Amino acid sequence: MRKACTPSKFVADVMNKVPPSGIRRYFDLASGLEDVISLGVGEPDYVTPWHIREACIHSLECGETSYTSNYGLVELREELADHYASKYGVNYNPNSEILVTSGVSEALDVAIRAITNPGDEIIVVQPSYVAYVPSIMFAGGVPVIISTKLENNFKLTAEELEAAITPKTKAVLINYPNNPTGATMGKADLEAIADVVCEHDIMVISDEVYDCLTYNGGHTCFSSLEGMRDRTILLNGFSKAYAMTGFRLAYAMASPKIISAMMLIHQYSMLCAPITAQIGAIEALKNGKHEMEKMVRDYDRRRHLIVSGLNKIGLKCFEPKGAFYVFPSVRDTGLSSEEFAERLMNEQKVVTIPGNVFGEAGTGFLRCSYATSREEIEEALVRIEAFVNGL
Repeated sequence: MRKACTPSKFVADVMNKVPPSGIRRYFDLASGLEDVISLGVGEPDYVTPWHIREACIHSLECGETSYTSNYGLVELREELADHYASKYGVNYNPNSEILVTSGVSEALDVAIRAITNPGDEIIVVQPSYVAYVPSIMFAGGVPVIISTKLENNFKLTAEELEAAITPKTKAVLINYPNNPTGATMGKADLEAIADVVCEHDIMVISDEVYDCLTYNGGHTCFSSLEGMRDRTILLNGFSKAYAMTGFRLAYAMASPKIISAMMLIHQYSMLCAPITAQIGAIEALKNGKHEMEKMVRDYDRRRHLIVSGLNKIGLKCFEPKGAFYVFPSVRDTGLSSEEFAERLMNEQKVVTIPGNVFGEAGTGFLRCSYATSREEIEEALVRIEAFVNGL
């Protein structure tokens, strides 16, 4: 008789150190409830604009269903290069410095794996997107956390970065506009970070997927700063700005050596991003500005509505300058983030995400997305007020 198998002993040790996504847990908990209002989802409530969908449909009708280059369609890379040159004044060679990926999540994964040796430290600025720390751990790196503060509008300071750097530091991972706080960094803020980066000879992974969703002033592309182009792995995508989440289409921009290393991982694991999504992205870049700006104006109106409403309820909320999230404090209620979120969901059927899901710096806060209709935001505020008044 053959020996019985114990599958769990074959699972890599790191898998036992990485918890499941806290965001998805709340989606699962709410899935069986009726009359739910979700402020938890991190995607636009808009359908992808028709002209983008039509371009994809036409490409399928024409039989464009093949693999593309590992790097992505040449036309798409050329459009991206033109876009960054005209918008941010930073130039990338479409043939060697741009890699098209299946979502920013893949771009993040291959970027970290391409530069990380076992034991290398990658600094993560928190609160942060839930995938950052696990991606570093999967690559054999060591995440080093900087906890930003509400008193500083969740901005990273040069002093905080300086204090976190050690001889093992390989890179710092930043995300502005930020998920989950909506915080942004101005040019002067980023210049101070760039000085520290150069002084200590480290890399920057800059996740700028919300760059188009910036209010009250323009976005500063990190690689456009003096001396930062070749020190930066720039990540961006089409999900948020063009309401193309299901297309899973993004890109990375960096120096040829970095992109070549990233492409090797992408080549063996993903091969290429779907051609239909790439064709849709070309159309988005060429003709999607009007629809995108209309969505951003609508988000801005919702932003004012939800910030004002939460502050009136007594949940202190600073005004986010980007993305489509607010990050109110629930500390004065006497409940933890998780207690507040779970009770609010069970008692008032409003889904939010506890801030501690995004790191210790998020303890005492909630992430609420305003990428939902004005009517639902207004009703959610009524229910949140009823919940808080009943505590």
